[in-house]
Amino acid sequence: MTDSTTKTEGEMGSSSDDTFTWTEPEQTSSTGSQKAQEWLSQLQGMIENLATQAAPVVREVGAKAAELAAMAGEKAGPLAQRAAVFTENAGHKIAERSRDLAVDLRNQAAAAKAANTASIAGTDDVAEIAPEPMTADESTSMADERTTSGVA
Repeated sequence: MTDSTTKTEGEMGSSSDDTFTWTEPEQTSSTGSQKAQEWLSQLQGMIENLATQAAPVVREVGAKAAELAAMAGEKAGPLAQRAAVFTENAGHKIAERSRDLAVDLRNQAAAAKAANTASIAGTDDVAEIAPEPMTADESTSMADERTTSGVA
């Protein structure tokens, strides 16, 4: 029994097609450098067209950026003013605390000096030797007298 699905070589066609052959491209009258020059001029023309068409878009983008910068500046002004007020208030609080700390440190130094003087003199009553605690104004004026050279 033979298989009816097998085909012979004649039914399938020829095994190779010799009708296709490679041909060289046709030579034109222009040389390679002329062709390159033509491409460069086309490219330059495309670039010029693109620059001409893009200029209005670039101007519009620049104008929008300027508008956004102006709006940001307007909105930042009040915020900067509030920050300045906050900074001023914080500065006053810190200065007040620093003055109080300076007064406390000077009072402690004066008390320690008085205690040291009392122990050297052999007196047990430190209250008689210790000076009165200073106020912030007295401490500031005392500090000003000590720093006559302008350096604290």
